Amino acid sequence: MMKCSFAALALLAAAHAQAITYGQADGSKHPQVGALVDYDSKGTAYAFCTGTMISPTVMLTAAHCNPGVATVKVTFDSKVLNSALMYMGQYHAHPEYRAQQNDPHDIAVIVFDRPIPDVAPAQLPTLGLFDTLKANGLLANTSYTAVGYGGQERTFDGKGGWTIAYQDTREWSVSGFGTLNDSWLRLSQNNAVGNGGTCYGDSGGPNFFGSGTAELKMLAGTTITGDTPCVQSNVIYRLDTPSARSFLGNFVVLP
Repeated sequence: MMKCSFAALALLAAAHAQAITYGQADGSKHPQVGALVDYDSKGTAYAFCTGTMISPTVMLTAAHCNPGVATVKVTFDSKVLNSALMYMGQYHAHPEYRAQQNDPHDIAVIVFDRPIPDVAPAQLPTLGLFDTLKANGLLANTSYTAVGYGGQERTFDGKGGWTIAYQDTREWSVSGFGTLNDSWLRLSQNNAVGNGGTCYGDSGGPNFFGSGTAELKMLAGTTITGDTPCVQSNVIYRLDTPSARSFLGNFVVLP
């Protein structure tokens, strides 16, 4: 499996696609990506985090998305509405999750009683895949496609202030490689060089290897954090590490 995945990613690095500026409406492009749903004080549904199916019954998301209850509502509709089709699942965060540490274990899953219909799960990376890519000099030109239901790019009010709008709609954008460490991958979402990225509400959502025709349905990591105005970086949690795989192995068969 490692040999096959590595070969595909080597081609991907050589075929770096031009990034988009901000987000584009996803429609049915990534049907395996869903929204974790709650309701505001007026009873209106909204997405508070994003997740990705990694098996017919298991969705991957972030531990800091903790809804405070065991049961979570999820929709795979491209727009979160009160009329959207909802599925109920059980939320399981990594038991060692802590916000402040080198490996925060910021990873969680939602487990459904029955398979989600008409959704092909995303593929997980193999053990140490990023370390292999780094050793072979293949990281610098890689691109990544982020998907989520979070906020859009900031807009300015003409008085020095800015706001972020929330359309609760699934969108995708493309980011470039930044830096790598043992637990994280920092991606560039600098619009000045043509990159897009993620914002609040995209947490837990996927970052697929590649972009455009070179996009793979293999996950590089999940969106965790970034800069406050969502203009510089998307920091994603690696899924190829022993730590991440140890947790995920309790719920899915690993590649």
